[in-house]
Amino acid sequence: MLKKILYVLLAALVIIQFFRPQRNQSTGPYPNDITTKFAMNDTVMGALKTACFDCHSNNTTYPWYANVQPVAWWLQGHINDGKKHLNFSEFASYKTKRQHKKLEEIGKAVTEGWMPLDSYTWMHKNVRLSAEQKTAIKKWVDESLAKLPPAEPEPKDEK
Repeated sequence: MLKKILYVLLAALVIIQFFRPQRNQSTGPYPNDITTKFAMNDTVMGALKTACFDCHSNNTTYPWYANVQPVAWWLQGHINDGKKHLNFSEFASYKTKRQHKKLEEIGKAVTEGWMPLDSYTWMHKNVRLSAEQKTAIKKWVDESLAKLPPAEPEPKDEK
């Protein structure tokens, strides 16, 4: 009985290898990329590209294990969730209020250390941000926020 269960599991593992999620890879240019609205120095760009863009842009660099199911499905779920919350490739298309909020969240996420996710840094040691990178990102966030016009208040429903 145990042998049959193992054969079924092995067969299922082989079969699921043929069902792959669509990859988050596209070629630019990205007309709504954050860099079209806010200039970045090399330190900030390098840090964001290394630690953030895989999950928060329209172009992911996939590791070798992304070719193995069900790992690829799990990774794609993280990427889809990350892009839903913040997409650097589409940032300039956000309304001013959302840009304010997302820039503030970037600053908090980096300084408080809840981004990049631990599950990402365990497998990608090079994405851990140094104190210098965190400071540079926070400074860039503050400068970018200062350049944004004030966020417009939500329109009130008039009845």
